[in-house]
Amino acid sequence: MDFLVFGLGTTEIVLIVLVVLLLFGGTKLPQLMRGMGRGVREFKEGMNTPIEEQEKQEAEKNK
Repeated sequence: MDFLVFGLGTTEIVLIVLVVLLLFGGTKLPQLMRGMGRGVREFKEGMNTPIEEQEKQEAEKNK
């Protein structure tokens, strides 16, 4: 069964995962995934936060 994610099949996804494992190795991969998870979480929070609240948060960060 071949599912498509962004036009990629199972074989292509497996190859991409293997290349990432070879490039980053076992020690850096958890850090990479943790950073990606934080980025996704911040993106989701940003999408759910009204614009006015975002402006207040940015003003507080710049103080």
